[in-house]
Amino acid sequence: MIRSTVTDRPHVERQRPMHQTTGQTARRLLCNMRRSKPANRRSCLPGAALILLLILLLGGCRPGPLLTPAPTAEPLVPTSLPPVAFFAPTPKPTLAPPATPTAALAVVDTPTIGAPLTLTISPTTAAPSATRAPVQQLSSDWRQRIGVGVANGVLEQIAWGDARPGWYLDWKIHVTPERTSDIEFVQMVRLQQGEARNTTENIRRAAETHPGALWLIGNEPDVAWQDNSTPEQYVRAYHDLYQTIKTADATARLAIGGISQVTPLRMRYLQRIWDLYRAQYAADMPVDVWNIHTFVLREEKDSWGVGLPPGFDDAADGTLWNIEDHNRIDLLQQEVIALRRWMAAHGQRQKPLIVSEYGILMPADYGFPPEIVAAYLTDSFTYFATARDAQIGNTNDDNRLVQRWCWYSTADDVYPTGNLFAWPSLNPTAIFRAYTAFMRAAR
Repeated sequence: MIRSTVTDRPHVERQRPMHQTTGQTARRLLCNMRRSKPANRRSCLPGAALILLLILLLGGCRPGPLLTPAPTAEPLVPTSLPPVAFFAPTPKPTLAPPATPTAALAVVDTPTIGAPLTLTISPTTAAPSATRAPVQQLSSDWRQRIGVGVANGVLEQIAWGDARPGWYLDWKIHVTPERTSDIEFVQMVRLQQGEARNTTENIRRAAETHPGALWLIGNEPDVAWQDNSTPEQYVRAYHDLYQTIKTADATARLAIGGISQVTPLRMRYLQRIWDLYRAQYAADMPVDVWNIHTFVLREEKDSWGVGLPPGFDDAADGTLWNIEDHNRIDLLQQEVIALRRWMAAHGQRQKPLIVSEYGILMPADYGFPPEIVAAYLTDSFTYFATARDAQIGNTNDDNRLVQRWCWYSTADDVYPTGNLFAWPSLNPTAIFRAYTAFMRAAR
């Protein structure tokens, strides 16, 4: 789903998640059993249980680390999946809209900045999928708004042709980023329970040698197997890193770490951060750029998806999205609107909003073949590029809701469904062809 990067140490190790071998085999076995007819399931249960037991035993499924380090030149550590149930063994989904109304996010604005925000759930029918907008609705700098996550390799290894993105990130900082004439690099300081994974000296050096950069402080601090930070831990980390970076480069722009998705539970987590910062430092949180991820994943303890945020272990208001919801454009739109309403209620409407990671993580055989993913890319790009709202949009950007977005990803070997290029060959995929078609049509 998301990359977990280690530090600025000169030599780092890459870890191969176990789920790509024994875990993946077990997951497929469970899924095939679930999809079979009831009578067949009963007849194969004893044999399947024995096979599953052998798989787990041979795969070394015992107490201890689930990751085996392997040296690599690239300082990237793919995040290990939660246990086998991450891709829950459910029946193969259908892509037809649900027959019954679905829950939509609605925000009740608060009159006082810093006051608690109330999120309610109201029934609504699914919104129609976004369609290609006329070119005249795009901003003049539309290409600079489109970003990609470089999960493996480096940006310049990729044959972009005439479809080069405007910016990119790779989930870490660079003291001397790979410089291109027309593609901006975005720095990211990763956290672990509120502690930066980079040294203060290297953060300072990167800020000094790359003035004016956009910095993302953390990556999904709300997810236990990502930056895993409680609101209290995140507030302290953000405050200290803001001071360090701004002291080294007053022109730096700082963005809050992107929550994994915008749901009532994740918004409670974000509101807690906002309130704690104000209480501890007697000022509103100094965020230059607001930042979210817009995944559609399940929020449930000990289940697949993103789980419950750190510090919210007993939460009972998780959103129980299903696998077939994963590519619903109407849910992505609701996430953006919910965050923009929150920003407006907190005096942040004039700030940029970026979506620094989103895409399709589920494998093709769960209902997400290339043509479905390509359509999702085109529809989401169109929405991000053209969506406006006179009440909550950015007043400095023609009331647009989103200023930048970043597709996941260029070439990932852990979550390859949305790859623009196959890994390790870097051959263009069907997804890249859809990406290129959008870039050319919008020109």
